Amino acid sequence: MWLQLAWSLVLASSAASSASRKSVVSARAHTHTPAVRLIWLCFCCVTGRCEDSLATPLPYSSFSSSSVYGRGYGAGYAKLNRKQGAGGWSPLDTDRYQWLQVDLGSRKQVVAIATQGRYSSSDWTSKYRLLYSDAQRNWRPYLQDGNIWTFEGNRNSEDVVRQELQHAILTRYIRFIPLEWNKDGRIGVRLELYGCSYWADVISFDGTGIISYRFRSKKMKIVKDVITLKFRTTVRDGVLLHGEGQQGDYISLELSRARLLLSINLGSSEYGSIQGHTTVASGSLLDDDHWHSVVIERYRRNINFTLDHHTKHFRTNGEFDHLDLDYELSFGGLPASAKLSSGGKENFLGCMEGITYNGENITSMVRRKKVDTSSFRNLTFSCVESSSSPVFFNSTSFLQLPGQSNGDTLSVSLSFRTWNPSGLLMFTELADGWVELGLVEGKVTVYMNVTQKKNTRIEISSGSSLNDGQWHSVHLNALENHAMLTVDGDEASTVRTAIPIQVQTGGIYFFGGGDSRSLQRSFQGCMQMIHIDDHLVDLRAVEQGLIGTFENVTLDMCAIIDRCVPNHCEHGGECSQTWDTFSCNCSGTGYTGATCHSSLYQQSCEEYELQGQSSGTYWIDPDGSGPIAPFRVHCDMTEETVWTTLRNNLSPQTPVSSHDQYGKAVLQITYNATDEQVSNSTSQTCSFVSSRYGVPFTWWVGRANEKHFYWGGSGPGIQKCACGIENNCTDPGRFCNCDAELRAWKEDAGLLLYKDHLPVSQVVVGDTSKSGSEAKLTVGPLKCRGDRSYWNAASFISPASSVHFQSFPGETSTDISFYFKTSSPHGVFLESVGSSSRLHIQIRGGSVVLLTLEVGGDLVQLSVHSPRPLNDDKWHRVQVEKNIKEAVLLLDGQHREVRAARTQAHAKLELYTDLFLGASSGQRSFLGCMRALKINGVIFDLERRAAETPGLSPGCQGHCSRYEMHCRNGGKCVEQYNGYSCDCSLTAYDGPFCTDDVGGYFETGTLVRYDFLPDMGAPVPDEMKGSPGWGLSGEVNLTREELVFSFSTHSAPSILVYISSRTQDSLAVVLRQNGTLQIRYSLGGLMEPFTIDIDRRNMANGQPHSVNITRSFREIRLQLDHYPLSTYTLPETSDVRFNLVKSIFLGKVFETGQIDPVLIERYNTPGFVGCLSRVQFNSVAPLKAALRSGMTAPVSTHGILVPSNCGASPLTIPPMSSAHDPWHSETAGSVFPFKEEKTRADGVDRNSAIIGGIISVVIFSVLCILVFVVRHTFRHKGSYHTNEAKGAESADCADAAIIVNDPAFTETIDESKREWFI
Repeated sequence: MWLQLAWSLVLASSAASSASRKSVVSARAHTHTPAVRLIWLCFCCVTGRCEDSLATPLPYSSFSSSSVYGRGYGAGYAKLNRKQGAGGWSPLDTDRYQWLQVDLGSRKQVVAIATQGRYSSSDWTSKYRLLYSDAQRNWRPYLQDGNIWTFEGNRNSEDVVRQELQHAILTRYIRFIPLEWNKDGRIGVRLELYGCSYWADVISFDGTGIISYRFRSKKMKIVKDVITLKFRTTVRDGVLLHGEGQQGDYISLELSRARLLLSINLGSSEYGSIQGHTTVASGSLLDDDHWHSVVIERYRRNINFTLDHHTKHFRTNGEFDHLDLDYELSFGGLPASAKLSSGGKENFLGCMEGITYNGENITSMVRRKKVDTSSFRNLTFSCVESSSSPVFFNSTSFLQLPGQSNGDTLSVSLSFRTWNPSGLLMFTELADGWVELGLVEGKVTVYMNVTQKKNTRIEISSGSSLNDGQWHSVHLNALENHAMLTVDGDEASTVRTAIPIQVQTGGIYFFGGGDSRSLQRSFQGCMQMIHIDDHLVDLRAVEQGLIGTFENVTLDMCAIIDRCVPNHCEHGGECSQTWDTFSCNCSGTGYTGATCHSSLYQQSCEEYELQGQSSGTYWIDPDGSGPIAPFRVHCDMTEETVWTTLRNNLSPQTPVSSHDQYGKAVLQITYNATDEQVSNSTSQTCSFVSSRYGVPFTWWVGRANEKHFYWGGSGPGIQKCACGIENNCTDPGRFCNCDAELRAWKEDAGLLLYKDHLPVSQVVVGDTSKSGSEAKLTVGPLKCRGDRSYWNAASFISPASSVHFQSFPGETSTDISFYFKTSSPHGVFLESVGSSSRLHIQIRGGSVVLLTLEVGGDLVQLSVHSPRPLNDDKWHRVQVEKNIKEAVLLLDGQHREVRAARTQAHAKLELYTDLFLGASSGQRSFLGCMRALKINGVIFDLERRAAETPGLSPGCQGHCSRYEMHCRNGGKCVEQYNGYSCDCSLTAYDGPFCTDDVGGYFETGTLVRYDFLPDMGAPVPDEMKGSPGWGLSGEVNLTREELVFSFSTHSAPSILVYISSRTQDSLAVVLRQNGTLQIRYSLGGLMEPFTIDIDRRNMANGQPHSVNITRSFREIRLQLDHYPLSTYTLPETSDVRFNLVKSIFLGKVFETGQIDPVLIERYNTPGFVGCLSRVQFNSVAPLKAALRSGMTAPVSTHGILVPSNCGASPLTIPPMSSAHDPWHSETAGSVFPFKEEKTRADGVDRNSAIIGGIISVVIFSVLCILVFVVRHTFRHKGSYHTNEAKGAESADCADAAIIVNDPAFTETIDESKREWFI
């Protein structure tokens, strides 16, 4: 509990001191510090708010600068809101070599900076950097999120822009470095620094002395520790802290190759199977002669290890909680008693301050002589400044220095550190050639080009992997016809070679770059201790312009950054870097991505099965990107329930033979997974067999190393076997079969079902040493079933639907994944807005998923377009990942959008405020189902929260899940907030349920023409693409097509439908002279069209007829009315491709080019007279497009086309009244295509017919009204009442689950039948 509190305080601190914020006001803000750190900070800091003005009280002389533009522009005038002098500082030159320096008088804690431009001028600085130092040398750039940070400055001369520092800095001197300024003016600035006083005891360690802090008692048994210190050094190895006990416990903090190692051992496990030694590394480049802060917090086995604001949380190995130390804790090295066993570890050489141990201020005790410091030769309380002065090179830098001319000896030495494998270190010209000294693939290489000997090239190299960021020394010496190269002072490894000339130096030396004759790239990194002709170069004289020259070089600073510390490569990924960036090698980790964040494997066997996999062995990763590593399991998918099996190392019926001195045999059970990985196990079989004389006292050890005394078939707290529970043991007086005193094998077996105790990790069998006693043990595999988190779902059923979750902390990498299904084209999935961060994911337009991500003012928008609709009421998956390298949006595992992060980007996605699923700020909520929501490997319990939240319901429910069957004829069900609707736009039908025919009455000469747009034609409007008449994007070549329509007519011969092409291919459906139907296919390869004649009956009898023609390659299927399906086959010589479909004609053909002459001669005149309806060719509904004025489609009509339902189906809401519908035979005054003389010959009285027609119309109208009322009464408006999650356990699919589980569904079906049969 204590450690949880400590961690939460650390998170609060991170939130308060988040990324540098910008404000144009002078409002104050304070940062919070974790309570555990206050223990030692209060010894060295002034309490209260750290908000004092540090620059304003300083005298004029505390300000200095690189140059001054003129009198009145001096550095001392650069105080915030001051108008004295020229109203601020401006340098003589306006370039990036200028700086303004502030001497704070003593070390201060600086937390913020505020800037203005020069008063009432056009001079201001828009971007700048900060450097700081304790001694006006070895400057350190201010870093944030692993980068040399660039601050946003001013946009005018008067507004104050304040920037909060993400981490406070402790320094005496600060340099302000202008980077960008007003293009219409000069560099100008007034500034203020905010912070407070700082003081601490400093102790200088000379490499021999140590501080021995003796405990009050000889032995300390400690459960909680807090250790803090700060150190500064130029040496990469040395022990900072050490303590140990006689029982083997120890704690040690040391520098190793400029990294910090914390080693701790609280003791090993009882049987020695788990060793207690634990070592954790942190930081790098710690020999940079800057102060570094360390905090170690321990509570039992939980450790917080913090170095320079980067905290590592871990648990020690072993089983013990106490740190047992004897006598003392030493700082600065090892005590004499530990030297022999340490392997010759070096003592610390440098400075420390602020040393505390569990509230004791050790540095104060040293000053007061309360601790032993007798090992020090000369104890001092000040930090000696190093004499080295580094030089920082970037990709365009060079440093030119003079040397001896015409000398016979070339001697150059230097130290360097870099991450780049290659780069030029030094170039100099000789009298007869030149010499290059550089780094090539991590080796120091010397090229000597001798022009006197016909361009002879001599090459020598030494060392390897020297681009590791460490300091390495190089010494090149050439004299008397030979050259020597020494790396890192290793004389034994010095490389020597002969040269064919006597060296004669040229006198000019280039370092880092600068000479075009060199083939090597410029050096990026740091150099120091540069010697030419065995003389140390005075870099201060270079800076003052007294010797040499330079370009883009920063003197007295090494700004090297280790981009692999902290390591952003997760899950064991290997980090490598160059000067500008890093990369992760994820091989063998089970993860992928720029930072090895995303798992390569599915979360369960259930997910593999849904992907169509079969039973077998798979890797699963239950928490995805979380800390639990993937592991191997066997997936059994042969049953309805998917089983996951994890096997152990114990063979069936393993003999129990060997035993310890107490007569007990211990069998270790191991799995290829940890306890955490198998935390969701449900069952395990365990059986025990012994002989007659075996009366063993046995137990097994489960999770958390707890002992259990029950066997399979029994339960916790019941010390019986299964036969004891069922009262059928071999010996009625015993509770286990194996307790019977029989000379025969007996068995106790059963399932262990209490999952909080599983898995079995150890079985202890007692009394195995008894004569005649034998035992065999079987521990079966661990099994679990299903995946509840994968189907954990919620339904959003109203415009204001939203569910609130607690905020989740920002991480270096953040991932979000979930599944959704919807029929709504718009809606917000989730959003969260933090103090400097924003996350928003939504569906837009039914085919686009949009991600909006803002971190620290850096706005990123990614969108992924799906080629098929996302609002198709099918499951789709969204995956989002934001890491320090990039932002990724992935849809359905295949559609991907990636955006690289800026060089100066925030490392954390800071989401400290509430997380909402659905709408939270007046926006339109997502409508549909969401499941398996996972953020940073944590599954969100949607079902539980949905049960508590209005507007949501547990499981996957929806109107369309229940009523989709009501959308007929290919209509699509669309979710509405208070019901559902049917989208009939891509069908040939209309009406609420896509059941209403769309038809038209064709008079003589009427035709409808629909044209397919050419592929290379004008772009298709968006509104046309979504219209019902838009089904094919342009001319197409078909091997499959479907033509469906209905017609009624008394007219024959006539053309019903004709489909043309830009070739001679065509399809025609005609009525011949005798009223029979004929289908004519012309696809090429035949002399005459392939015809299908239907001679069964006269189709021109005025009755509605339906036609469905479907072709797949050569096979043609014809469904005519209620007759059986007929199949026909195109001849082998016929082509199977319908090439370049051009137009669809209804009623008549009006076309240029080559047309089947039989059609024109026999069927095209006078044209079709009658009614056509339900016309659809593939996804094109040409007649509907022609009759709906609101649709935009390439369709035209010639002649009179009257909307009518053609009497093809019972009317619900007639599109036109029967009084005006010419196809109803009862309508008076209509002209019909049959002979009036024939009717009179039959002797029927016309007046009687008219009266009968009127009566029929009245009766029909009454029937229509009744049908309408009944349909309106039983129309279903319902709401989400189905449950897919429950049905998934007992049904074949989600829909079947809805039918089984929803009691209201039976009523719905009955109502549907009642409505259908009316």
